[in-house]
Amino acid sequence: MNALRRLNEGLPALVGSILIYGLLLICIGVWLVDDRLHYVSGSVIGIALAVYMAISIASVIRDAVDTEAASLTRLKIKSLLRYIVVAIILFLMMYFRLGSLIPAFLGILGLKICAYAQPFIHRHVLHDWEEEDSDELGLTTKEEDQ
Repeated sequence: MNALRRLNEGLPALVGSILIYGLLLICIGVWLVDDRLHYVSGSVIGIALAVYMAISIASVIRDAVDTEAASLTRLKIKSLLRYIVVAIILFLMMYFRLGSLIPAFLGILGLKICAYAQPFIHRHVLHDWEEEDSDELGLTTKEEDQ
């Protein structure tokens, strides 16, 4: 968790929300399909790819901020490599019949859904936890002290 936080402060929350989204995707979808094994395996592959893409994007953003403009080509290659890896894994999944493509796509789509939901999650869900943690530790803000 600390490694993700060092890469990007919001990355642990994003990865956690992707995993929760994935559990919901599996739990809801498993009741709606006939071929449950392929549905679940496709969903797991899609969720794993979404987590990989989130970490890869955070890494590229970190490199873009920390390095010089001369390494722009390297950043483009890393971004392109991310999509090539996803395409190869999806192709291999379909070729070897390891899972269903639609749940895999829905799993990958979880990255976008969870990224757009982050402001809501931070404002309404994580904000309450942060207040509880600070209360337990006896920490107060400057406004509360005055």
